[in-house]
Amino acid sequence: MGQATSCTNLVHPHLDTLMTGVVTLDQHLHISYMNASAESILDGSLRRLNGVPFFSLFSYTSLDPAILRHALQDEQSVSDSDVSLIFHDGHRITIEFVAQPLRGQDGDLQILLELRQVDQIRRINQENSQQQQLHAAHSMIRGLAHEIKNPLGGLRGAAQLLAGELQDAGLHEYTDLIISQADRLRNLVDRMLGSHQLPERKPHNLHAILERVVQVAQLSTGKAINWQRDYDPSLPDLTAAGEGLEQAFLNIVMNACEAMDNCGAQQGTLTIRTRIIHQQTIYGNRYRHCALVVVEDTGCGIPEPIRDTLFYPMVSGRAGGTGLGLSIAQNIIHQHAGKIEVQSEPGHTQFLLYLPYAETLSSGGQHGAE
Repeated sequence: MGQATSCTNLVHPHLDTLMTGVVTLDQHLHISYMNASAESILDGSLRRLNGVPFFSLFSYTSLDPAILRHALQDEQSVSDSDVSLIFHDGHRITIEFVAQPLRGQDGDLQILLELRQVDQIRRINQENSQQQQLHAAHSMIRGLAHEIKNPLGGLRGAAQLLAGELQDAGLHEYTDLIISQADRLRNLVDRMLGSHQLPERKPHNLHAILERVVQVAQLSTGKAINWQRDYDPSLPDLTAAGEGLEQAFLNIVMNACEAMDNCGAQQGTLTIRTRIIHQQTIYGNRYRHCALVVVEDTGCGIPEPIRDTLFYPMVSGRAGGTGLGLSIAQNIIHQHAGKIEVQSEPGHTQFLLYLPYAETLSSGGQHGAE
């Protein structure tokens, strides 16, 4: 450990040149040193944060303080490649970290933290993964639809012919049941496929669309939900297919309402937030301006087993769910050259819908029409 102490003292003057954030914590996990990169990642100077408890900087973190305490106690290094940090102003980052116990000049154990922000890399990987999911799902559904629709059409036609030959009117109940169930399955497949054509687009006020969604959701749920709106009044009209966007927003909002209901809370809070963001890259295309719609709920969070396949058709986190709502919403947003990001932990889930301001879709936006 003597070598570690010497190394620590030598590297401090040079740490400000590193892209990796370096933080040292004392035995109480209070900050005792930060380099320039760490100041940028944690949005605070060493002068202001010196002596401050490290975990007091965040309203939520997926990093358990007990992990660092055990690392100190056992004098063993620990690491994690996917740690979420949410600051008190709501800003969220994702980091990779390595924590290594070291002894300071006074002989007391310290924790040396190496932090690397990985949001941008993760965002690109998430976009690629979502795009692959969307294309794979559409290919699967198109093949499945062909295999289902053809026999369904024959089944329905046979039931109609049989109904015309039956003398006993009481037996029509059974042929009607066959026809109605065949129609139900056909409609289900059509919903899974979604529209392949970009509908007519014209300027729409997103807040007016969102207000209609809230009205429908309030009437549909009938539950005691605390509705919060945080609208940016400067948000320009968006050239879009209004009915499609309304359906996408409604699917996301209803999903949030059901998530809170399944959580068993007496009253959840659902917040809808809008913002205008600049210089946003979506699926490799850079847009000067984008509308951001955030739907935030206080439910139990998205179950870990379905997070990576959340937008696949037939994937649902609740009993009796069809798993089509989020898939349809993603398809509609994708048709508008946009994307959906999801951030979730117990008690706090956000769906972030990015919609670029573009009168004509660029080549990257054509993915939604495939």
